[in-house]
Amino acid sequence: MGRQPDGDRHWHADARCAAYCALAFAVSTTLLDWGSDGLTPLRADLWAALGAVVFIVLRPPRVTAGDGWLAVRGLLHERRVRTDALVAVCQYGSVTMRLVLRDAYGGCVELDPDVLVANPLLWHRLDAGARRSRERGTLRQGATVLRQLGERIDGGTARAVLKASGLE
Repeated sequence: MGRQPDGDRHWHADARCAAYCALAFAVSTTLLDWGSDGLTPLRADLWAALGAVVFIVLRPPRVTAGDGWLAVRGLLHERRVRTDALVAVCQYGSVTMRLVLRDAYGGCVELDPDVLVANPLLWHRLDAGARRSRERGTLRQGATVLRQLGERIDGGTARAVLKASGLE
């Protein structure tokens, strides 16, 4: 039997932070409106709805990975790729980097590479699948992107180990 899937270990804290920000927005706008004597039930509903929109915008997608697959779950749906059948890996964006993975079966996911940097187990699952893709010859685009991301993750991990051991 295979191992349990690995997930983003920071997701719960990030989702909780998104909820706190949305709640703070809804409460503060409602209190400001109440303080200016303009609050009505309809406007209170509007502030609550806008608070929900803030939560939807800020809530991070949940990333999980298992043997040969990686999934990104948004608010409404989950997208999944076979990491052992990757065809392309692209990185784009200058301010916020995005990593796009496509597999031979039409699956496509987009995620923030910082999720992989912060979660070495997720990176290990992706890297192991990508190595199988290279061995099978399906990965035609993006080996350089994965190599650079791996160097970034390995460098960060080494720095963390040195810092924890007091050698840095």
